[in-house]
Amino acid sequence: MFSWAITFLIIAIIAGIFGLSGIAGTAANIAWILFVVGLVVAIVFFIAGRRPPAP
Repeated sequence: MFSWAITFLIIAIIAGIFGLSGIAGTAANIAWILFVVGLVVAIVFFIAGRRPPAP
């Protein structure tokens, strides 16, 4: 998930350099969404992995 976020962030930076503001904005939004989703999933897995085993 984080690798896709970094990929879209790089696409947004390159598109911004070339002046393609529409593509840059869309790619930046996708990168932000993927980063937040990946962070939430990582936190959920971190919390779920710390549970004591069931009896």
